[in-house]
Amino acid sequence: MGDKSVDLFSLEGKVAVVTGGGGELCGTISEALAARGVKVAVLDINPEAAEARVAAIQKAGGEARAAACSVLDESQLTDVYEVLTAQWGPPDILINGAGGNNPRGSTSVSFLEAEHLGNSGAGTFLDLELDGFRGTFDLNFLGTFLPTKVFTRGMIERGSGSILNMASMSALTPLTKVGAYSAAKAAVANFTKWLAVHLSHTGVRVNALAPGFFMTEQLRFLHVDQTTGELTPRAKQVLARTPLGRYGDPKDLIGAVIWLLSDAAAFVTGVVLPIDGGFSAYSI
Repeated sequence: MGDKSVDLFSLEGKVAVVTGGGGELCGTISEALAARGVKVAVLDINPEAAEARVAAIQKAGGEARAAACSVLDESQLTDVYEVLTAQWGPPDILINGAGGNNPRGSTSVSFLEAEHLGNSGAGTFLDLELDGFRGTFDLNFLGTFLPTKVFTRGMIERGSGSILNMASMSALTPLTKVGAYSAAKAAVANFTKWLAVHLSHTGVRVNALAPGFFMTEQLRFLHVDQTTGELTPRAKQVLARTPLGRYGDPKDLIGAVIWLLSDAAAFVTGVVLPIDGGFSAYSI
């Protein structure tokens, strides 16, 4: 009767690395982890964004530090890993949140029609430039691969750890226009499952979230008319296909994040979990 029940969802005392931690989604996740006693390293290519998020965490009584680095620069990532490990020890948690879409990797039309042929600049697949497509793909996929390669070494040596990647609805059903983004997120989802198996004997679990539509700054260029401020026809289509009838709020990710990172999900690895208001379940 005197035994205290174990809190399977506790993350107290863990060390987490969050890439893209200065952004809206992963910044909210960083604050939520810190509020639960996690020491959070907020990584972002934008130092001001990382510092601002750390300041918010510290103001709330949490422990965090900021690091400005590119998720596409292995030497920068390694430097951060060494500094972090010296201060806090090797991380228990890695959240690969850096990524996002870019208009240069997207088409402006959903369908290539016959009248588009010979019309340079029509905004079809044929008008995409390699640099734009590659930039979007690399940020999302290689920007997951490289941090994982660097920050999981200590987890593997210790024999425990949890990796959480950010896939997307586009990984499950490719969305029109965002070709590079969809391809990259599909690669992230596949890599999540592959790595979960590869690391399964080490004690390190690997999972991913597949967020639906969250009205972040990166989404606005496709969903909000920049002149009128009204929702675009595409945005109205999205809401019509989302049974819960709204965009996601960053806080809607927190419950799933805590579950997947904690011992409550000790037998869960290799899953790609939709957080989408029912979008992926709805047909007609």
